[in-house]
Amino acid sequence: MSQTTEHNGFTLTPHTASPRVMVISLNAQTVEQFTQASEQWGIQALEYKPFLRFAIADALDKCCEYGLKPVLSQIIHDRDTGAFILDYEGEKTDAEFNVKLSTAVSHLLGLSNFDSMGGKYYARFTVKNQDNSDSYLRQAHRRMELHNDGTYVNERTDYVLMMKMHEQNMEGGNSLILHLDDWQELDDFIGHPVATQDIEWAAPPSKQVQGKVYHPVFFENDENGLPHMLFIDQFAMPKNMEQGKYLYEMGESLEAETNCLSLPVPVGSMLVVHNHRWLHGRDQFIANPGLERELLRQRGHFTE
Repeated sequence: MSQTTEHNGFTLTPHTASPRVMVISLNAQTVEQFTQASEQWGIQALEYKPFLRFAIADALDKCCEYGLKPVLSQIIHDRDTGAFILDYEGEKTDAEFNVKLSTAVSHLLGLSNFDSMGGKYYARFTVKNQDNSDSYLRQAHRRMELHNDGTYVNERTDYVLMMKMHEQNMEGGNSLILHLDDWQELDDFIGHPVATQDIEWAAPPSKQVQGKVYHPVFFENDENGLPHMLFIDQFAMPKNMEQGKYLYEMGESLEAETNCLSLPVPVGSMLVVHNHRWLHGRDQFIANPGLERELLRQRGHFTE
């Protein structure tokens, strides 16, 4: 049975699917206090004034008697965990509150990067039953393969936050995540000659990112000599047969990995992962003419 620990303003419980994933639940008192404390800052103010994002983060931590930030930092930086789902008690459909809460959580971890697709420090996008976009992000009826974010930009993307804002007529579409250390064929790909070669990465027009970047899939090691990864199958541009086969076989291996977790994320909840130690994706949806899901994304880098 999962062991729940009580903290000031929230509880902490290992996820039933894996002890690597922690579940944080803010209690009703914390939600009310944060609602009142953040009333002075509208969404536009948060978008226009970057320092307010740290002010609202501090306000949330204060509601938890400054005990939330250390817990979030411990989880995200611990190689054995590195992922959490955060939810809260009460009504979950207030979009303004969800933007504020996600901003606070993100800036307790670090600093959100500019999201070119959203044109802000965050992006909100909708998945519907039909889609004609140029990437798999909005395509409901196919599995979005496991990947890391930030493969085709020059700035670091240390963490990814994905919050479910709204959904209706939805069946399926669970979040898929795989810890790098649980990938059973990891050593085969680290030991391959292409593992340390620069790969070219480029984005489609919808990402609003110009140019190309070059880096290996396993681009660095952590402080303990364990690998960090940057991979996405759709945006890799191999220059020869050896690179092409390596990337293809890597994608096939990841999609066949039985240690991949399939997690439902309820409306009003956010999934946050260490981007270089976890790969993430999304399972397909069951077709429905009225299917609609809105997600909020923040991607950022550590500042401490």
